[in-house]
Parts: sequence; C-alpha cells; structure tokens
Amino acid sequence: MKDALEDYFHFLRIEKGLSDNTLQSYARDLQSYLAYMQRKEQKTNWNQVTRENIMGFLYSLKDANKSSATISRHISSIRSFHQFLIREQLVRKDVSIHIETPKKERKLPDVLSQKEIEFLLDIKETNILDIRNKAMLELLYATGIRVSELIALKVSDLHLTMGFVQVFGKGSKERIVPIGDAAIKATEKYLTAARGKLLSDNTESTLFVNRNGKPLSRQGFWKILKKVAKEKGIHKTITPHTLRHSFATHLLENGADLRVVQEMLGHEDISTTQIYTHVTKARLKDIYNAYHPRA
Repeated sequence: MKDALEDYFHFLRIEKGLSDNTLQSYARDLQSYLAYMQRKEQKTNWNQVTRENIMGFLYSLKDANKSSATISRHISSIRSFHQFLIREQLVRKDVSIHIETPKKERKLPDVLSQKEIEFLLDIKETNILDIRNKAMLELLYATGIRVSELIALKVSDLHLTMGFVQVFGKGSKERIVPIGDAAIKATEKYLTAARGKLLSDNTESTLFVNRNGKPLSRQGFWKILKKVAKEKGIHKTITPHTLRHSFATHLLENGADLRVVQEMLGHEDISTTQIYTHVTKARLKDIYNAYHPRA
C-alpha cells in the first residue's frame, strides 16, 4: 500500500509539477489515511478498502474535532489518489466516487483598510534592509501575488519598463501581472541601491535575499511583515496572505471586474475569488453603520 502511495507522490511531483507545499499537504493527508487503513481497518492492499472504510476515516477526523475545511481537503486528496489507482489499474473500482464533501465554513479573510496600507508602506528607507522591505511590500500589494510566489521571483521575471511581472504559480502555471508606479520605483531602488550590497554570490538569481545574501524564506518574510506592522502601530492580525486579500478587496471596492481580479490572483475557479465580494459587502455594511445618522 505504501508503494502505491509513493508512486502517486512521484506522479504529482514529476508529471503534475506540483509545488513542494502542495505535495507536503497531500502527503500529510494521505499518510494519515494510509495509517488508519493499516492499523484500524487492518488492510494490506488498496483493493480491500471500501466506501465504509473511507467513511470511518472521515468520522475519525470529525471525532478529532477537525474542521470541515480540513475534512474537505482530506476528501479531495483521497479522491485524487483513488483516481490514480484506477488509472494505474491497481484497483478494480473507485470506492471514493460518492463520498460527499461537507460544506465549508467560509471565513472572511482579514484585510487592511486603504489607510492602514498607506501606513504600512510608508517605510523610511534608512538602510539597505529598509529599502528591500519597502520594495517587497510594495510589490506584494501592487500585484496580489502569493508570498511563495514573491520569494520565488527571479530578477529576470521583472519587466519594469513594460510595467509587469512574470509569475509562476501553483503547478508552475505562468501568469502576467501588472505593477504600478510606486512598486516599480521601490523595486528599481532596491535593485540599484540594496540588492548588490546584500548579495554574497553575484550569480544568485533570486530577486529578494536576506541579510546573508541567500534567498529569503517564507518565515523570514513573515517576521519582516510583523515587525513593520508593529512599528506602524497596526494591531490587526497580519499573515503573509493579508496583503493579497487587501489587494483583491481594494480592487473590487474601486470597481474592478471580478474576472480580471481572478486572472491576477491566479485562481482557477472564480468561486474562490467571489469570497472578496462578500468582504466588500461586509465592509460597506460596517461603513453604513458607522456613518449613517439613523443606522
């Protein structure tokens, strides 16, 4: 059973070209699924697994107080794996077909107001790290790209004179995202005044590097973001995704088309992007309640 799982991970990595983060997510889900089938259900091959066994695994997640979003993700991983088993003729039938996905609780993402964004991006560039930090945050808010995409950017992905950046997202899918004047100016300053001084190896192609000249990590970026937010007196909970959420919300608030925002965010399904229409409606209600004299 474990060999089939390893073959599936190889398929995802080589043929599907999934990112390490996505692979790790599949691995966590399916390794716990395998452990349950071997220990609890005493299965020795995937042909022995039934729909009832899968339901037993899902109930075990529910008993462990896992959220509906987590259970939905497990179901998606299980379905994808069983489809692979069918394609490879390792099982006779797909027992995962009629497993229902629980409804997700759609939690509205935290966003910063446009005024809070102005505070956050008003970084005094007193040293090369400040110059880098301003360029990173300006670029992230200007494009709405994921933090994983930001730290993976190469210098060659920038096309500043033409006003866009080339981004490689989930599954190595390429998209072109426009960038505005403020982000272009901050990035150009970083390239000319800071990046060369940070580099320890002139052959390094990654755009944003740490104080040792190595590619910046996701954790490293998060620490920088929290530090800047604290210095600016912003007390909201800020995650690496907050600027992405704010980017999408502010575009829609200012009249952008939902399909355009979907394209820039790199969402395959527009239903993922539609969460931001709920955010803008919630914010409009807050504004109404705050300022209407008879609200």
